[in-house]
Amino acid sequence: MAIRAAEARGEPAIVAFLTAGYPSAAKFREHLLAVASGADVIELGVPFTDPMADGVTIQRSSQEALKQGVSLRWILAELGAMQRPDTPLILMSYLNPLLNHGFERLAADATEVGVCGFIVPDLPFDEGEELRAALHQHGLALVQMVSPVTTEQRLAEVCAASEGFVYAVTMTGTTGKKVEVPEAVLEYLQRVVAASKLPVCAGFGIRDREQVELMRGHVAGVIVGSALVEVLERGEDPGAWLRALRSSG
Repeated sequence: MAIRAAEARGEPAIVAFLTAGYPSAAKFREHLLAVASGADVIELGVPFTDPMADGVTIQRSSQEALKQGVSLRWILAELGAMQRPDTPLILMSYLNPLLNHGFERLAADATEVGVCGFIVPDLPFDEGEELRAALHQHGLALVQMVSPVTTEQRLAEVCAASEGFVYAVTMTGTTGKKVEVPEAVLEYLQRVVAASKLPVCAGFGIRDREQVELMRGHVAGVIVGSALVEVLERGEDPGAWLRALRSSG
């Protein structure tokens, strides 16, 4: 697994989030390949009208991508038509686009274009069995999320049910703000690691190399989202920016 491979090298894996089709739907393939050059895993966001877990940067990117006609069906078609990177690809989507596509069809279509899993932030853990079953038929992972307010009992249940990795949200609220990494956050992450047999990746508010360094030795990977979307907005090289997050630069 890519995350374990990075961990074996002694550095956190980089899970890179980008909103599909933003800032330019016409450059989607180019941007995806560029991000892949610097990431261990790609988290590809499906634009949604009400991305409630996301901060202003990703909300803005989602709205603009929708204006350009980007949809789940569009993303799957683009992935099917391009030479996809070797970097593992996970789709991050709110539930409604997946429901509209149909779970069985979704799993088959996603497998065909090289997607290996899903993150669904607004799908309650206790209501995920139907999607989980459909994905299992095609060997696709359903990554589960935990937060600092997750109880110990629920933490054990969610970690046991997650696949691929466990997504440890570093703070309550929405994405985008730079999160400090006080001792309490590291203690929380250690609790998640202790509860999980899978790699744990920390996300929400990871924006720079200093934060990535602070996570070293505590989690297997970090998820970088809003800051990377801003790199794409500025027209900078996302692959180079992601590589600079690592200790080797």
